[in-house]
Amino acid sequence: MTRRTPHTLYLFAVPALALYGGFFLLPAVQGLRYATTDWDGYSATFREVGAANLTDVVSNDDLFRHALTNNLKFLLVVVLGQTALALLLAVLLAARSRGSTLLRALFFLPTVLSSVSVAFIWKFVYDPNFGLANALLDAVGLDRFRSAYLGDEATAILWVAVAQIWFHAGQMMVVYIAGLHQIPEELYDAAKTDGAGRWQQFRHVTWPMVAPATALVVAYTTIQSFKAFDLILGLAGNPPRSSLDVLATRIYATFANSQLGYAAAESIVFMAAIALVTWLQNRAARLAHG
Repeated sequence: MTRRTPHTLYLFAVPALALYGGFFLLPAVQGLRYATTDWDGYSATFREVGAANLTDVVSNDDLFRHALTNNLKFLLVVVLGQTALALLLAVLLAARSRGSTLLRALFFLPTVLSSVSVAFIWKFVYDPNFGLANALLDAVGLDRFRSAYLGDEATAILWVAVAQIWFHAGQMMVVYIAGLHQIPEELYDAAKTDGAGRWQQFRHVTWPMVAPATALVVAYTTIQSFKAFDLILGLAGNPPRSSLDVLATRIYATFANSQLGYAAAESIVFMAAIALVTWLQNRAARLAHG
């Protein structure tokens, strides 16, 4: 015999649904509406343009296409680098000891900083004249590798990706450690009995068992990569140069240029790109874990 849920309990969901509808669904619907207009964001009237904004964004906007390319480069480096580093740190620090706990706290520390603080730290590191990176290269005799970092048009977005990895790898390490602690010790004992080495244990026990954590880390890192708005503005200024322009900063620049309708169309393409990348990642993760 099952107990029926009193109807009055559903009333507790009403405030949350009202907030969700008012602050998410309604603006989203309005964004779709404005994407078909040439509204500048403050005039009382606007003109209907149909799908012209979306067509221009997809086929005629070199600035948006360049920002998308930068964003995909940034995404690829951050997802691969941050996931690999977080898993490596988690495997090395999974043991429950005082030293491991101290190191976990040390690697997690950047996560509690604000994006603006992280941007100031890495601006100092990347300064071509007085920065820490070039100073360290000089100190170890590798001055031929000195770089302009953020001033190098070809590699600037990759150096921002390095800062992003440093910023959030500790946070993702915690996710992986939680996943590692869920693996039954008996699986490792059975692998050792079968003569498996440390790499084989990782390949056939650890890696498959942390698949749920990997999916979570990759999905979260992807969203972080598309939302790296404040870090890029902190490092590159406003508006950022073309070499550091990503989709979020491009949409903001369009909005600030009194083209709200066109910015809404860019936002729709932006969300479609996130959905496509997330779907491809899920497919790749399923194939990788069998």
